[in-house]
Amino acid sequence: MHVHAAPLEPEEIVTIGGLAVTSVARTLVDLARAVPFEQAVVVADAALHRHLVGPQALATVLEHRARWPGLPAARRALAFADARSESVGESRSRVALAGAGLPAPVLQWEVRRPDGRFVAQVDFGWPALRTVGEFDGRVKYGLLVPPGADAADVLYREKLREDALRAEDLGVVRWGWSDLDRFAPVAERLQHRFRGS
Repeated sequence: MHVHAAPLEPEEIVTIGGLAVTSVARTLVDLARAVPFEQAVVVADAALHRHLVGPQALATVLEHRARWPGLPAARRALAFADARSESVGESRSRVALAGAGLPAPVLQWEVRRPDGRFVAQVDFGWPALRTVGEFDGRVKYGLLVPPGADAADVLYREKLREDALRAEDLGVVRWGWSDLDRFAPVAERLQHRFRGS
């Protein structure tokens, strides 16, 4: 067990189920001070995406703690956090993309035809480079299969979706969980696609 002591402001204490706990903003700042960058980003992205906290609340907590240990790391992680990341895999992917020195993508990019018709929403987009990145967790083909469908139906729809993206002259690069721990081959595929755009 590690005990970390730090003073609390009254507004940083909330009651949930009859228990006094730290607010979401304070908890995220404390976590981001203590855990590695990727873990801090994953947790902050999830809280922002679920509207449990807003950027201003995080900024307020950071502002009042100018000299605490770990604050520079917390500022970096929380500045990088983004509510548009919809899953742990997408959050970890953003960290990996940045770590590989790749251009920042547009998150949840809505691809549209020249006439404005919707084609698809993609996890990561580089519109100027005509490239799409998709994080594929297997849960999409298992637990998240809609009632009345099976994994083959989901896979077929995903193939049609990818064909529609390619019809818009977009290259599609996919990766999964196992790629996140060794991201260099994915980064290389993306860079190759960028150069070929």
